[in-house]
Amino acid sequence: MKTVRLAMTVSCSVAALLASGVARAEGDAGTSEDPSEIIVTAQKRAQTLVDVPQSVSVVTGAALERNSALTFQDYLKLVPGLQVSQSNPGEARVVLRGINTGGATATVATYVDETPFGSSSGLVNSAILSGELDTFDVARIEVLRGPQGTLYGASSLGGVMKFVTTEPQTEGLAARARGSVETTDGGKASYMGSAMVNVPLSQDLAVRASGFYRSYGGFIDSIGTGGSDMARNINDTLSYGGRISALYKPSAGFSVRLTAILQNLDSDAASVVEADPARLSPLYGQLTQSQFVPEYTDIAYRLYNGTVNLDLGFADLVSTTSYSTLKEHLRDDYTVAYGSLLGLYDPVTGTAAADIGLTQQTNVERVTQELRLSSRGEGLFEWMVGGYYNHEKGAILQRLDVYDAGTTTPMTGFPLLADIFLTSRYEEFAGFANGTLHLGDRFDLTFGGRYSHNDQSAEQGGEGLLAADALSASSKEDVFTWSVAPKLKLAQTTSIYARVAKGFRPGGPNLVPPGAPQGTPATYASDSLVSYELGVKAETADRTFAIDVAAFHIDWKDIQLLAVVNDYGVNTNGGTAKSDGVEFSASLRPERGLTFALNGAYTHARLTADTDPLLVGGSKGDALPFVPKWSVSVNGDYEWSLGGGASAYVGGSIRMISRQSGNYDPSYLATYARQMTLPGYEVVDVRAGIDFERVSLGLYAKNLGNSQGVVSADYSGAYPEGAAGIGVIRPRSFGVTLDAKL
Repeated sequence: MKTVRLAMTVSCSVAALLASGVARAEGDAGTSEDPSEIIVTAQKRAQTLVDVPQSVSVVTGAALERNSALTFQDYLKLVPGLQVSQSNPGEARVVLRGINTGGATATVATYVDETPFGSSSGLVNSAILSGELDTFDVARIEVLRGPQGTLYGASSLGGVMKFVTTEPQTEGLAARARGSVETTDGGKASYMGSAMVNVPLSQDLAVRASGFYRSYGGFIDSIGTGGSDMARNINDTLSYGGRISALYKPSAGFSVRLTAILQNLDSDAASVVEADPARLSPLYGQLTQSQFVPEYTDIAYRLYNGTVNLDLGFADLVSTTSYSTLKEHLRDDYTVAYGSLLGLYDPVTGTAAADIGLTQQTNVERVTQELRLSSRGEGLFEWMVGGYYNHEKGAILQRLDVYDAGTTTPMTGFPLLADIFLTSRYEEFAGFANGTLHLGDRFDLTFGGRYSHNDQSAEQGGEGLLAADALSASSKEDVFTWSVAPKLKLAQTTSIYARVAKGFRPGGPNLVPPGAPQGTPATYASDSLVSYELGVKAETADRTFAIDVAAFHIDWKDIQLLAVVNDYGVNTNGGTAKSDGVEFSASLRPERGLTFALNGAYTHARLTADTDPLLVGGSKGDALPFVPKWSVSVNGDYEWSLGGGASAYVGGSIRMISRQSGNYDPSYLATYARQMTLPGYEVVDVRAGIDFERVSLGLYAKNLGNSQGVVSADYSGAYPEGAAGIGVIRPRSFGVTLDAKL
């Protein structure tokens, strides 16, 4: 995927419980006397979902497994309004409530339990490096919509995606193993396996470990277009790793949990095919791309966390310390894009005298510490105060080489094109406070604020024909974010709420390229938004029907954008944008075992001021990138008893998504006098299975109609004959899964 490679050529809910999709959440952070109540930690304390005055969706681990949901793309039917632009595992741009301008800094923060993961900086491609963590043996995923700056800090303009892992249990030995085989239309077979063991070492100490291996077969061919290689199924991917966690809990008032997560995501060519740039439909009647230099993207996650909980009597003290790394190593094919400029590729004859490849290494190293004190119980006033420290080191190392045609051997005698580096440092201090005032049994007022200071620096240098001059830059910022949320509880399972909140995303230094036009900014500022939300969460007393609806309006100013100056990516600030919409989910359980669910979102997100027409290409009124106006999912499941402790189930879902805009692109705008538009599509999934308590067998089909859904688009001149590159969803796949447990 030839987008957002920063240093050089960078085009750098109660009823969220879906049938089979979102089941009742297991509250590892807290328990409820009613096992059907949903316990979440969205506000960093255990609460029932109906008591949280903001829009939250919960997807349990059991629901993820029932839906064979293993990737970001699989989550889309389970979470209203969630969108993902992606063509490589581990390289995903996650969008909530339309908050996206295609820039280099993330707008949705990723958390694993108490730990922020990834980067807060736009200098290491955080926008497309959202943590795509494996969800085997995960208790649940919480998706918090709208700005979460008060409790979750930077880069949570659109919201937070929080992976809540399963705690070790001291009650008894437990073990599971799960394996799947999957076939894909026009591609190779896929094989997946995972296992878990929970071992109590004493009444106070337990260890839980899990591991997984997932090999996905490719389905895209290189067919020799423009003199490229001929090869089949070039987009194989592999994901493997594991998690180990130890819990020491000698008393109800003290616990220590240590967790380590290791995961690798290795892929060959991206899931991108060449397309007609005007219609974005695949060329040549099949899923193909032109590969001159074999591409790959290898990503490694390492995350280590220690969390201490201590009951001080008057309050609970939580300390969470983490160290994490994210490393990406890739090679991209630039034979057409740079070969044409250097006279090494003839677009008329489609022949290359040499191949050109870009290798890149991206490193993020992050240390965080959070300390917070929370009141105990539910008196007149509940409070929380805390402090947060974050230190990140980042680096992007790039090398652009000319290879002998058909090889990856550097061409002898040809001058070095570029060997360059961009290193960065991000440091942040923050203090926050949050409180809830209980005015009677039914009315609550929740409010909070966060002050943060960040200090950043960066250096750039290197050598070669296309290298930039040695440069350094720095920036500092002080930011205050806040939230206010009144809530009225009409009944035990019904509440209405309003929420007004401010969110921000850090700015930072720019490394201005040589020969840049006068006025190219040396730094770019933080952008911020204010969100206004009104919602209702309701469920019948017998819990057979539930509905969750939230309407929002967002004013966004100083929006961050990615401009390309002399083939270098430069972060800049634009004008303003707005996003208005409604998200909804409803579930119906008319009889035992039968569940229907409907969820969706309408989002009208657009620019309200022009951007630079030559460097960015967005105009007032243009839709924000990768934000469909509407998306709807319908789910249905039926489960029944077979006797003797056995049961069976059948289910299915359909997800429909409208057309959406691609990234702002001045060259595309100049050619077609409009923004790139990705067509809408529909995806149908079905599933069935038998559960014998300790052993279960499941069958599933994904994308049953073989839809060619487009999830990303690129018009950078990287493909022969002026083709665009579009990221596509996986074709029709059939799978079988066997699960066994103690």
